[in-house]
Amino acid sequence: MPRTKYSDELKKQVVEECRQIDNISLVARRHEISKSTVYAWVKKARKTGSVNSLPKDQKKKLKETSKRLEKVSSENDQLKKLLAEKELELAILRDLRDQSNPQ
Repeated sequence: MPRTKYSDELKKQVVEECRQIDNISLVARRHEISKSTVYAWVKKARKTGSVNSLPKDQKKKLKETSKRLEKVSSENDQLKKLLAEKELELAILRDLRDQSNPQ
């Protein structure tokens, strides 16, 4: 059986469907792709954060990895700020709740 090369866009779409539907077998059947292939894509997406293949050239691979790391770091910083804001809101609400007369 010949190996089929799937596009990164299709992989991304299939993995996203698997996350939404939460049924890998159903998504694999819908796209007529083997379950083991879809399981591998989902596992790779969980492990690396992306189903996109890295280039074979070392310099390009390093550059792509650095770009992905920068993106993840940026998202992490945004999430930390959001969490800090929510914690502050909760602390303020707890203080108001604990006061006998908040007015």
